This record gives sequence, structure tokens and C-alpha cells, in this order.
Amino acid sequence: MARHLITSALPYINGIKHLGNLVGSQLPADLFARYMRARGHEVLFLCATDEHGTPAELAAAKAGKDVADYCAELHEVQARIADGFRLSFDHYGRSSSPQNHALTQHFAGRLADMGLIREVTEKMVYSNTDGRFLPDRYIEGTCPNCGFESARGDQCDNCTKQLDPTDLINPYSTISGSTDLEERETKHLFLCQSQMREKLQAWIDSKTDWPVLTTSIANKWLNDGDGLQDRGITRDLDWGVPVKKGGEDWPGMEGKVFYVWFDAPIEYIACAQEWVDAGKGDDWERWWRTDKGADDVTYTQFMGKDNVPFHTLSFPATILGSEEPWKAVDYIKSFNYLNYDGGQFSTSRGRGVFMDQALEILPSDYWRWWLLSHAPESSDSEFTWENFQQSVNKDLADVLGNFVSRVTKFCRSKFGEEVPAGGDFGETEQALIADLTTRMRAYEQHMQDMEVRKSAQELRAIWVAGNEYLQTAAPWSTFKEDPEKAAAQIRLALNLIRFYAVISAPFIPDASASLLAAMKTENTSWPDDVAASLEALAPGHAFTVPDVTFRKVSDDEREDWQGRFAGKRDS
Repeated sequence: MARHLITSALPYINGIKHLGNLVGSQLPADLFARYMRARGHEVLFLCATDEHGTPAELAAAKAGKDVADYCAELHEVQARIADGFRLSFDHYGRSSSPQNHALTQHFAGRLADMGLIREVTEKMVYSNTDGRFLPDRYIEGTCPNCGFESARGDQCDNCTKQLDPTDLINPYSTISGSTDLEERETKHLFLCQSQMREKLQAWIDSKTDWPVLTTSIANKWLNDGDGLQDRGITRDLDWGVPVKKGGEDWPGMEGKVFYVWFDAPIEYIACAQEWVDAGKGDDWERWWRTDKGADDVTYTQFMGKDNVPFHTLSFPATILGSEEPWKAVDYIKSFNYLNYDGGQFSTSRGRGVFMDQALEILPSDYWRWWLLSHAPESSDSEFTWENFQQSVNKDLADVLGNFVSRVTKFCRSKFGEEVPAGGDFGETEQALIADLTTRMRAYEQHMQDMEVRKSAQELRAIWVAGNEYLQTAAPWSTFKEDPEKAAAQIRLALNLIRFYAVISAPFIPDASASLLAAMKTENTSWPDDVAASLEALAPGHAFTVPDVTFRKVSDDEREDWQGRFAGKRDS
């Protein structure tokens, strides 16, 4: 049994996330966590809300709420929605936790002791209208690199170029919209990433199994222009982790907080501490400290491509630079973007489907299946209602759901609601078992390798194989000539339902649970031996005919939803 530490990128607290956010980190992480648990491995799956920084302050101000109250409220909302999508976190924490405050201050003090933090007096943008310094996300303008007109002061979302607010063309305050900005001197702390460049390059070069998307982004940041730059890790904000050195005051840094991208990844570790303090676990160090047993842990992170630079460079600079025995990531699974119906998701324009809205329309399994089977791995992918309808109707309703319905209803009508006895498996059945064994090994390898779309394709092929067998065997015809042979065919088909429920659980956990309940079994053992697994339900074992496993999406529903989520069009 192996041990797997799994984290997905922390969603910002400022509102409910759209489906692109879900498929870019949390959902594939959940798929992997569920699969590893199913194979008998020990898993710690962690995530948390990212609550500090400008987005939280802006969202709270817009909602007319105190920022701490706003974050507490939105954490509960996001946790509830995550549960609605059956995201199986062992703990869903908060970056504003006392544990993260203490740990962030510890790392800052340790890095300072190691000579990796320097004090910098710099000019920052001050808004005369707002009467305050503007942190990077309080400023927007035109990107000097690609011309995108809504670039933020820290990064352009269009070209992913790392920016400083003073780089922007025609900058303005996102608080007031004012362009009455000027540069004033202020003092901040910088993480000396440039000193870590060679160590980080060697570390990234050692990750020969990482996705090309991950390493290409990391190497671009390491080697473009003047190479890896030192990065400011403090901000002039009220909300965040106060700047202290191991809990002690840091002279000259009064009234400042740590930059959200310094403290947020540290929350991965703090989240494990929260997990223990919540009474859910008993030893966080065996997952995070290599001197306490974490040297045999495989640590995997899941994230969208916009988060890759911070997880391949800034957070590793913190971990490696501390020279303490912290567990560093072993594998980073990164994703491209999911676009929406010919454009982009837009919160401000109400364009696209957001997580709470999705659950109001259909149960989570419908969304889980489509998103995972269309995961944006090798390139950006696009959600369209036509494709969603086709995938639900063909894959879930026609292939899987119809198989379950036909088998259980036929058995009830001819043999009653129990697995029939009589008859042996013939050549057709043995051929199916051999085919399923081959496909299962391919499915397992894809899941092990985190090849999400290939895993979905192989799983669907396994479902199809059962349907093809049913068509070939035709037990409804066989029954007229040879009832015992038909009994053997249906016995195999009923066992296929249990088999499908077990192996499909990482993708569609609710449907899996309902099928197991219909088969009246709690046997969820992974089918290492496919032949043995297809005899798990013995003759005489009772079952019930389940309700419709998946219903079809009608044309009227598709058209209604397409219009409902189109958003406000630009004039």
C-alpha cells in the first residue's frame, strides 16, 4: 500500500466558481484520490479556500460586508457546493486559519535567517482619490506585452506574463476607477528567488515525467528575459497574515501583510494541521516532514496553467530555501482552460455555468462525466450545450443506463429478482472476460498516469463491451431455446452491473452507489481478477430493478439552458 498526498489549487474566496475552475483542479484531483483509495492506498486529499489578498477585500466591499465575515460565509458556501459535486476532501480548510498564520510567519523567519529575504524600498502606485497604496490587484490597465486591456497589476490573464503595476499602460484603480495615480516610496520584503535559480532549475530538470505544459511554463519563467526575478512577498493591505518573523514583530513592516501568493501555498501544509486539530487525523507531520515519515509519500498537485509558475517556482523556493525537511511536490498535473460556447466564462456578464447553477439543473454525476471526459489536458477545450447533451444521452443514458435497465428488467420478468442459477459461461462469455481484462489493465494505467480523458474513453469502451455482449448473446432469444444458457448470460450481465459500479465510482460516485444498492451488495473490491469479479454475485443473490440511472437531456432543455446562461452580450 502506497501513501498519496493530493492537493488541488485553492479556489479564491471571491464568489462561486465556474465549471472551468472545477475541471482545472479540484475535479481531476478528486478522480485521482478516489481511484487511489479504491486501489487500497492511503490518501490524504486536501484543499482550502484562498482567503487573503485583494480579491477578498474587493468582493467583501462590493457585498457591503466585513471581510472576515464575508470569507467565513463564502467558505461555507464553497464547502457546501464542493460536497454537492462529491469532492472527497479529507479536509477543506481556510488560508485565514491560525495554523496558516503561524506557519507563514515561521517560513518567513526561516527564509530571512537563510539570507533569502531582503528589504526593498520601492516606488508603488498610490491613489490620491482612494488615499492609499494600491496593491497589484487593485490596479488594472493594458498589458505591455500583448495589449490585453484588462491586465492586472500582478499578471496578465491573457498571456500569463508576470507584471508589476508600474508596467501597465493607462492604469486605473479598481476601487474608484480613478486614473489619478502616482508613485510613492514604501518598504517591502522580497523573496530572493534569483539566488535559488540553479537549485530550482536542477529540481525541475529532474522531473522528467512531468507534463510538457507544466515544465514549459516553469522553464519560460526561469529563462525568459533576465531569468527568475526576486518577488515581493508583502503588501499594504489590512486583510492577511501580519508580517512577523516567526511570530515576533518585524521592524519596519508594521501594518503590512504577506502577499497572498506567499501564504496561500503554505496553506497546503497548514490544512493538514487543521485536519488534525479538527479531530479527523492524528499525525500531519508524517505527510509533510521527511524526517517524520513523509519520505515515502508521493505528493501530487492539480492546477490550471495560470497557477503553474507559483507552484513550480515560488512555493518550491519557499520549501527548498528553508532547508528544513519539508515534503516537496513529486508531480504537478496541470490543465489548460475550459472555454464556454464560443467564448470565455464571465462572472461579470453572467456568461457560462457556475457550480451552484449546475447542481440546480442536474445531479453532479452528469457534470462530472462530461467535464472529466472533456478535460482540457493537451489544449484548451470548449463546453457547448450540444456536446453536453450528446455526451449525457449517448454515454450515460444509452450506453450505461440502458444496459442496467435492460438486464435487470429482463431478469425480473424471466427469473425473478435474484441472480439466476444454471448454465456455464461459454466461448462468448470467455471472450468478453478476456477483452475486459485487457481493457481494465489499460484503464488502470491511464488512471495511474492521470490521463483523464484517456481514462474516460477506456471506461466508456468497457461499458460498450457489455452492451455489445448483450446484443450478441441476446438472452431474450436464447431463453426461448435454452433457459439455462440465458440464465448464465444474465448472471454475467448482472455481475457486470456491480463491476461497472465499482470501476466507475471515481467518475460517477452517486450512480455507482445507487447501482450497488440496487444489486444489494457492499462488495466494492477492485476487480484485480476480472473473471472472479464477474462471479461476485452468486446465484440466489437478490437485487432490485433500479430507477432510471441517467435520464436524457431534451432538446427543449438544451435550448432553454443555452439561452439562460448566454449572459449579457456586448452591444
